Amino acid sequence: MKLTLIRNATLLLELGSRKVLVDPMLRDAGTTPPIENTPNPVPNPLVELPVPAEELVRGLDGCIVTHLHGDHLDERALELLPRKLPILTQPASAARLHEHGFGDVTSFAGAGEWLGLSVLRTGGRHGTGELGESLGPVSGFVLDGVYLAGDTIWCAEVADTLARRKPRAIVVNAGGARFNEGDPIVMTVDDVRRVRAATNATIVAVHLEAMNHCLDTRADVRAVDGVLVPEDGETLEL
Repeated sequence: MKLTLIRNATLLLELGSRKVLVDPMLRDAGTTPPIENTPNPVPNPLVELPVPAEELVRGLDGCIVTHLHGDHLDERALELLPRKLPILTQPASAARLHEHGFGDVTSFAGAGEWLGLSVLRTGGRHGTGELGESLGPVSGFVLDGVYLAGDTIWCAEVADTLARRKPRAIVVNAGGARFNEGDPIVMTVDDVRRVRAATNATIVAVHLEAMNHCLDTRADVRAVDGVLVPEDGETLEL
């Protein structure tokens, strides 16, 4: 598998001959307001795409949408994605995607098949307490031995996936995104260290330096031994 970080949690996966786009946030830099009640109140996204959005949606075999927050599926992506494109998502997001006109939406609570691949949906927690509950359900996916953890903190669901599924590579959404009150809502550097301690798998950290509420930097995460932290536009072989 080849993984190219586009920006934030937007990835391009090459699975043999298949090309799959993950969590497409395709709008131009600085075109939307800061996420409210968060530190660093500057317009989002913080950086431009490394390649034109129109180029990213060409020749795709599918798209994974882990959940429907605007930094994982935005209006620009909804404009550009072909409505016949196969979409894999969590059950809580399927109806909305159908409402947006996508006719080939796959979702399942546990294991299933998509594009000829065996896929496992995994749970997570988008923060703690009432804040985490208010942000709604989130999911990750294990496909071709690679665990896309999604927008989650370190939690029992992540630990269980690592212990039971033993993925060969793990993509974590780091960045320590947070509001002015409450705990972080995606993995912090300490959470990445917990993942590192729990597995010998290759770890890739993304979701960094692209949104105003993400405070942990690439340099912060690179301090964790054995974690790959790609730049936007960089391709890794997993």
